[in-house]
Amino acid sequence: MSKFRKNDGKELPPISTASLPDIVFMLLFFFMVSTTMREVTLKVQMTLPQATELSKLEKKSLVSYIYIGTPHQQYQKVYGTEPQIQLNDEFATLRDIPDFITAEREARDEAERPLMITSLKVDEFTKMTIVTDLKQELRKMAALHINYSSRQRIEY
Repeated sequence: MSKFRKNDGKELPPISTASLPDIVFMLLFFFMVSTTMREVTLKVQMTLPQATELSKLEKKSLVSYIYIGTPHQQYQKVYGTEPQIQLNDEFATLRDIPDFITAEREARDEAERPLMITSLKVDEFTKMTIVTDLKQELRKMAALHINYSSRQRIEY
């Protein structure tokens, strides 16, 4: 029973912290690798419509997004409550569409330009007049490959 005798008056040895920097750097690298940065801050309210027949996009690097919806509460004093167009992080008008499409084309390689997709993320309560006008501007710029984003309809 002498093996389980208490240490009378002796202190415990200090805890070694030599491996602590290794653990900190492993955590740092884990979060750096697994975290994705948000590309666009949405300034419009977005509830995508539901659909039953959906397909996934293969190369998301070829997709340019255009958001249409009612501005968030903090932007309604400036832009009102009517649906607005958002290109990247800024509100835009229909006159800004050609510059946006041109800039998106210039950012792609020459071989990828014909494969470029314009994806419309439109709030489900937005009237089609603004969407039709937007599609006319895209047609003028020969951006004919258009995709509508939606969410999967849940069948009960």
